[in-house]
Amino acid sequence: MKEKKTTPVKKLDAFADKPIALPEGIDMENHVIATYWIEAGRDMDMSVMGQFLAIEQTTGTWVPVPGETPEVRAGHVAKVIGVYEAPYYEYAVPPEVERRQFILQVAFPAANVEDQLPMLLTATIGNISMVPNFKLLDLRIPRATLDQYNGPKFGTDGWWKVLGLKKGRPLLNNMIKPCSGYPLEVGAELFRQAALGGCDVIKDDELIANMRYNDAVKRVKAYMKIEKEVYEETGEHTIYTVNVTDRLPRMFDLAKRCVDAGVNGMMVNYLAVGPEAMRALADDPAIDVPILAHMDLAGAFYMAPNQGISSPIIFGKISRLCGADAIVLPFSMGGKASYMHDRFMNTVRNLTYPFGGLKPTMPMPSGGITPVNAADIVGACGKDIMIGSGGGIHAHPQGPRAGARALRQAIDAAVKGIKLEEYAKDHEELGVALGIWGKKTDFKV
Repeated sequence: MKEKKTTPVKKLDAFADKPIALPEGIDMENHVIATYWIEAGRDMDMSVMGQFLAIEQTTGTWVPVPGETPEVRAGHVAKVIGVYEAPYYEYAVPPEVERRQFILQVAFPAANVEDQLPMLLTATIGNISMVPNFKLLDLRIPRATLDQYNGPKFGTDGWWKVLGLKKGRPLLNNMIKPCSGYPLEVGAELFRQAALGGCDVIKDDELIANMRYNDAVKRVKAYMKIEKEVYEETGEHTIYTVNVTDRLPRMFDLAKRCVDAGVNGMMVNYLAVGPEAMRALADDPAIDVPILAHMDLAGAFYMAPNQGISSPIIFGKISRLCGADAIVLPFSMGGKASYMHDRFMNTVRNLTYPFGGLKPTMPMPSGGITPVNAADIVGACGKDIMIGSGGGIHAHPQGPRAGARALRQAIDAAVKGIKLEEYAKDHEELGVALGIWGKKTDFKV
């Protein structure tokens, strides 16, 4: 009788189940690397604390459980791969120091998140978001994970293609004001005037979607009829981004009805509906129009300096992963938003620099933008940009048509490198605008 052969049990690497490692000891292409800022008491051993956080966010809980075997940990436990303090005390913590600040890096197995945005966020900033003085600064996502995302369908170049324009200047976006409460007829006339003035894209405000007092599909039919009329008069197309934000799954039906009605763009309040909901919309082959993501709700994630998720992740990486072809951003060099310029530029890089194989997302600085901001926007971001202005167009003394012309003139001046005051001498609408907004608006509290 032959002796049965048994498959030898593969021994685990001695370090495989430990929640801490050297960066060189893990496969970076099989892990999402999360970078955090954390402040703690003077006696905290952050290497130990980091391991508790790594276990909490992956395989374990506050007390050992039988199912958390070495094999489970070896495949799925997160690992602390870096603990850095600033300043970096070596021999002792000075007696006057009561609180210490650390940069903590944790590697999460990509198998824990796969291609799911909800699980990416739940793993990296789920329960631990309630740890005080703790902020997620960045996520490094491996190429194999990025390859599971489609990202923007149109991307930056797609906006020009839909408009039938050659690249060479920033695009101008206008949001209809008032924000909400107006009937269709009022919005239609405002749309007409803004389009006649040269707005390339006209969007709904984030505060109006498919309302009983102003139906989204009816807006699409009315506005797109006007778009054709304006094109026949001016030779310039206009994209209308209708706001399809709605309850789920009703949002998907609304988006398809808007496409069927002839819309050539749409907008989603992507954080309010959830990034994965917007991703489903962007991935749907029936939605063959560029999608603009609106930033509302973002401040709840990033504004606290010592809590939450950084703005370059929320505005940059998350919106790009969920398929935004453009995103509204607060501008850092004027306007009504409070936003540090280096954070703004980091966000722009996250939107436009190579990110796996995903197309770039077009940044759209907005919030209190007037003609005086155009040169700064072009100087910071270049020409592959969309400039958003609402009140800066609709509050022009000569009306929204003149307001749009003034912004277009300011954009032309910025691209040509001509000072606004000089350019305004031969451009009436710009001159009038400078008489109202001759200085950069500053709404800082």
